[in-house]
Parts: sequence; C-alpha cells; structure tokens
Amino acid sequence: MDFYEKHKGTLDKALETIRTRQYWSPYPESPRAYGEDAPADGEAAFQERLGKPFVVDQPSDGFMEVAETSPYGTELGVTYPRSSPEALLAAAEAAMPAWAAATPATRAGVCLEILDRLAHRSFEMAHAVMQTTGQAFLMAFQAGGPHALDRALEAVAYAYAEQTRLPGEMRWEKPQGKRDPIVIDKTWRLKPRGVAVTIGVSTFPTWNGYPGVLASLATGNPVIIKPHPGTILPFALFTETARAVVAEAGFDANLVTLLVDTPDAPVAKDLVLDPRVKLVDYTGGPTFGTWLEENVHNALVFTEKAGVNSVVIDSADDLKGVFRNLSVSMSMYSGQMCTTPQNVYVPRGGIDVGEEHVSFDDVAQGLADAIGGLLSDDQRAGDILGAIKGEATLRRIDEAAAGGTPILPSRAVTNPTFPDAVMRTPLLVAVDAADRDVYMREMFGPVAFVIATDDTEQSLALAVESAKASGAITWLVYSTDDEVVAAAEDAALDAGVSVAFNLTGALFVNQSAAFSDFHVTGANPAGNASLTDPAFVAGRFRVVGVRKPV
Repeated sequence: MDFYEKHKGTLDKALETIRTRQYWSPYPESPRAYGEDAPADGEAAFQERLGKPFVVDQPSDGFMEVAETSPYGTELGVTYPRSSPEALLAAAEAAMPAWAAATPATRAGVCLEILDRLAHRSFEMAHAVMQTTGQAFLMAFQAGGPHALDRALEAVAYAYAEQTRLPGEMRWEKPQGKRDPIVIDKTWRLKPRGVAVTIGVSTFPTWNGYPGVLASLATGNPVIIKPHPGTILPFALFTETARAVVAEAGFDANLVTLLVDTPDAPVAKDLVLDPRVKLVDYTGGPTFGTWLEENVHNALVFTEKAGVNSVVIDSADDLKGVFRNLSVSMSMYSGQMCTTPQNVYVPRGGIDVGEEHVSFDDVAQGLADAIGGLLSDDQRAGDILGAIKGEATLRRIDEAAAGGTPILPSRAVTNPTFPDAVMRTPLLVAVDAADRDVYMREMFGPVAFVIATDDTEQSLALAVESAKASGAITWLVYSTDDEVVAAAEDAALDAGVSVAFNLTGALFVNQSAAFSDFHVTGANPAGNASLTDPAFVAGRFRVVGVRKPV
C-alpha cells in the first residue's frame, strides 16, 4: 500500500496548521470517540501483556527481567529482549541505506501509518502509560495517546517541510555577456545524519518521546529507543507497532529497535558516546541532560529537562478564579509535570483585587483552601493526582516542609480501586524572598512555595534569575495593570520562557497544544530544544549539492 497517498490529506492539513497555528487534531481526545468496544478491548490487550516476555524480533539474546514497576501496585512482570548496544547499532546501520534513499514523501507516509495504528491502540497504550507512570487514566489516555500522536505528527510535518523546501532539479544559468552563458544542471540530495538514540523519561514517555523518534525517522535516520528503566512498556508497544509498519512498507524493521537496561547496569552513556550515534533525544532530569549536552560531541543532542516554573501575582479581577486555576495546575499528576508551577511570587504588602486589597497571608491561605477543597474527596483526588512515581519525590516533600512555614500539609490519599498506590496532595509552603536556598531550585513533585517579595518588580526579577540559573518552561502572570503585563512579557523574553497571563478558566499553564504552542523554548537551561520548531528537525539531515555542466 502507498502509505503516503493514504495519509496525504492528514499531512497536508498538518503542514497548513503548523503555519496557521490554529487548533486541529486528527486524533480524538475523548475516549467515547473510539467506539463502545474499544475500552474493554484495550484493557484486555494490556492485561494479556502482563507476566510474559514482550517479543520483539530484533537482535537479542533471550529476555531480561527489569526494574519496571507500577506506582498503582499492579504486578507487571513483563520481560524484554536482552539486546546489546553493539548489536543494535550494527543492525541500525545495516537498515539505514534503503531508508535514507527513500523520498521524504515515502518516509512521511510510513510515519503517519505508524501513528494511525497507534491511534487504534489508544486504550491499550493508556493502560500501559497509566500503570508504568502513575498518571490517572484520563491523563494517560490523552497525554499518552492522542496528544502524543499530535506532537509526533507535528514533528513529521516539520520534517517534511524542511526536506522539501528545495527544488528537486533545476537548470542554473549565469549570463556571461557576449559569451555563452554558464549552464549547470543542479540537484540537491539529502543525507541523513546517522543512527539516532531516544532516551525516554519515566513520567511522559510517549508525549515527550514521540517527537524525536518521528523527527529522526522522517528525515531518514534509524532509531534506537532506550526507555527509562522504570517505564518501558509504552515504548515497547510503540516499537512493536513501528517495526510492523516499516516491514510492511518493504524496509528493514531494525530501523526501530528497543534497548532495555536496569538502574544497576545502565547503558545510555556508552551508547551515546559511540561514534556511530549521530542524534540523541533526551527528556528527563537536569543532571544527565546537562551531562549529555557537555560530553556528547559525536552527535547532535536535543534535551528537554526541567526547571523552576514561576507564577507572579500582581493583581486580579477574579481571585477565586486565580485560585481555582492554580489549584488544578498544581495538583494534576501530583505536580510530576515539567510544566507544573512551583514558585508563586506575591508582594508581602498584598495585592489589589478590584476595589479590595488582599493581604499576602490571605492570598496564600486562599490558594491553600482551593487546593484542599479540590482534593477533599479521596475518589476525586485520586483521579486528579494519580500516583507518585519515585521515592525521591516523596523525600522532596519532607525536605520542602522543613524549609519554611507549611500552610497546606501534604496528605496521603487512599484510592479505593488501587489501595497500594502512593498518592500525596500538594504541599504549600510560605517563605520569604530572602530564603533563596529553599525555592531557587527545582523541587519536582507536589511541592509549591508562596514567596513574599518586596513588590512585583522583585517578583519578576527573581523569576528571571531562577529561569536563567535553573531553567523554566512556563510562567503564569496575573495582573490588571497593562504596564505590569508589558514588563512581564519583556522579562519572559529575557528569560527565554513561554508566558501566559490571567488564566482563570479551563485552560491551564501545564497544557501545551501541538501545532500551536512551542513546548520549551531552548533559550534557558530547561532544555536546548523546542517541541516543535524547524530547528528540531533541520539538523537531522544535511544537503549535498550535485552540479553537472550542460
């Protein structure tokens, strides 16, 4: 089947949308759109995976037990192919020539068929994401499925656009006065970089991982996927799907392989330092991300790390709306999102709300009350919070509580469906701007600080400082003063942070829309790349010119 012709309409719409930046998605985010049998079929498919070897027909030596566990207490028991970096690197290089010789249209068609088949497995993927990351089911369904596919398609569209920017063939003529002109036939051939490695994150493996994988594939590069050792199954499902499509299209399935490791025997460093690796995509903690940026010189490295996300409250028309919006942003997935607000800056003299002046203490307590009210019912809280992925997150809660004055303690939530799940509500701590050692660093998880500043000018200055030092992905500013809004926008530009203003409704600062919003700017230490812009794809191939005199 010609996958390009099958999906040409989708690709054309994606190309249009990355230009217009309007809302569009070909993958429905409502579970109801997939038919009444899809939920049960997807759950059954997931259950069928448990306690068994996950077969991937790639170079391997049997199966290995891994450190993948479920934050919900579900016994996973999946084993994965035991493959060596050397074997997969050799297989990837062998698979590359035919794929590199294919046209951008052919590669785009194969990529879109992969996404289409993944869309039909959205419920199976949702359970895999939920049970390995701790996300609540609806988030796992949307972020792990449709929204991740949106980001992947966005990357394919940018890749196709950049590869087809030049004319295929042309005749070039340079006048020479009275002499005959110089006439040259010119063509430009695309040379993919080489083997790509995607290093997965434990919390949002598909949403963060798909763009790099598809950008590399669409530009002619084979991909070795190295999942986080605690979150493997979602990428295993992707690998299975992608290999089937690639083989059906007549290419070597080893264009996509899965390299699994354990915390006790990591392979990522040795893999990425191999000179055959030319591209690395990484999402995860700042420590390893910075190591990659500083040490991997044989490859082009794309990182999306994390940072200290700030909220600046200067004034408001609807303070209850502010609290309502922030309470959701801080509670989703127990704050285990790289876009979750951490530092809330409020002038210690208070803020103006219409004709009323509200003290710092009342602002802080109002936010605490909103979070507490949102999560007062354990069933609802469980659906919002999900489960805590790592023990280090729990330790950060205790550490943060000792750094200031807790105004909302973190409490354990019991989920009746998953009684073994570890769930915690956000901790809210009041500190002074002088307590820099407490809040001027990332505290990933359900931790937030309300920081008393001299004024909004200092609030913005501290937000800029933390972004430049530790990175930031999102800012949220509340103000009714046009001059403050303008100053905050300039400050965000200086800090290289995307900023939103006065969100009080159903749009939250955590959310980033594919085809419209750029996720991470690449302009501060939170990451050196953006999902997705032309720079994310253009370096994955090179252009070789061919000139022939006529």
